[in-house]
Amino acid sequence: MEGPEHARLRRLVAPAFTPKGADRLRPFMREVINGLVDAFASTGRCELVADVCDPYPIPIICELLGAPKEDWKLFSAWATDIFRIFNNDIANDAEKIKQASAELDDYVRAMIAERRSTPADDLLSDMIAAEEAGDRLSTDELVMMTEAVLMAGTDTTRNQLACAVALFTEHPDQWALLAERPELASNAVEESMRYLGAVRGTARIASEDIEYKDVVFPTGTLVATSLVGANMDPDVWTEPLRFDITREASSQPQMTFGSGIHFCLGANLARAEIRVVFEALFGRLRDIRVADGATLQRGDSALVLAIEHLPAIFTPQPVHQ
Repeated sequence: MEGPEHARLRRLVAPAFTPKGADRLRPFMREVINGLVDAFASTGRCELVADVCDPYPIPIICELLGAPKEDWKLFSAWATDIFRIFNNDIANDAEKIKQASAELDDYVRAMIAERRSTPADDLLSDMIAAEEAGDRLSTDELVMMTEAVLMAGTDTTRNQLACAVALFTEHPDQWALLAERPELASNAVEESMRYLGAVRGTARIASEDIEYKDVVFPTGTLVATSLVGANMDPDVWTEPLRFDITREASSQPQMTFGSGIHFCLGANLARAEIRVVFEALFGRLRDIRVADGATLQRGDSALVLAIEHLPAIFTPQPVHQ
């Protein structure tokens, strides 16, 4: 979207995505991550992607939206099937994508109908109540926004989390530093997203003729941008190829959340989710490392980097109290 239609939707839903909104979920985030770590802490080994990164975001997004616990697996399956659209195999995946989309659409419409009559303390109720000068979101707009939150808040978050954890296993000195100085957690989130952002790039279509640095982009031109290139720009970052969680803030933020009017609406939530995982993992599994002989396996999507397997070992730990 662009123009007045886009501005209107952002204006109506933005109050539901404030830092305060993310903060109220932090206790639940801690409960989820500690429960996941408890399942393998005493064994001294885990598969970080399968045991932590993949299952972590879904309960949080469902809690955010107000979906009951017994439906979490449904949401996870829908997200997985709908994101087959990035598999570059649409001929074989189309039916699964369409079926998952239809089932999710029916579920969300039923949730909206229920929340209109019985509001709750959740994001969906907040979006239904959002109003400015008598303007409210329509049912179709609520469906679109809810499904966007589910999809964006699931796939990109679990992939970014896997990228960040993989990065720290390759830089054990930084892992040890974060364990010793937990106040660096916010810095660690930003630096890990800058250095190994899961979202690699994006694309836009010029809606009018644009001239930039003496280059003309005619109306209709597809313009692909590299967020990785921006995050490694030596004009912005000192020694950009160095991973350093003590790095001083740059004049420009890391670009993995995008920029401008399409800046990621869920950035506050994603930052909070990743920070809580850092605090739990680095506080409890200080000597974690990639298992002997294992190699990081990365997906091949041009837009989203996925760490598919990350086997790790560590000193067995007691169950969280």
